[in-house]
Amino acid sequence: MRPLTSLAPRRGRPRKFSAPSRAVTLTLPEDVLASLGAIDADLSRAVVRIAQTRRAARGPAPAELVRFGKRAVIVVNATRTLEEQTGVLLIPLSDGRALISFDETMTAARLELAIEDALDDHRLRPDDRKVFAAIREILKGARRSGDVTLRQRNIMVLESQRLRKRHATKRP
Repeated sequence: MRPLTSLAPRRGRPRKFSAPSRAVTLTLPEDVLASLGAIDADLSRAVVRIAQTRRAARGPAPAELVRFGKRAVIVVNATRTLEEQTGVLLIPLSDGRALISFDETMTAARLELAIEDALDDHRLRPDDRKVFAAIREILKGARRSGDVTLRQRNIMVLESQRLRKRHATKRP
């Protein structure tokens, strides 16, 4: 997982990539340079394409920050266990992942504590444990960072009364 970095916009030259990046110097064989050049004339973009292809094959991170300018949100692999053990509501995204939302009674500190408690439960499934641990690291990094302010925002969730009643009648 990438370390949490400043979300403030940079001054100067526009970013080549949407994620934080830095300059590196590599010495590569000529045949490798030719292969990269066949992928993209900009060698750094060619390297990124190869890395993204490999990353896509592994699947998304259990939880990660998705940045929008100077703001970021936590996107997680959807797991019902996260909702059940912490009281959050997961808002599904088109790629199968989800945003975390919660009502006004929940705070980031309470969420972090609930995640710690869940991680202490030996019955937590390995896939769920990865999601919980990744969220814990993001929240801990935000809390400890001097460059980040954690703000709670509201989102609108439209909930069908019809579906709610149908599910309510199925429960004992």
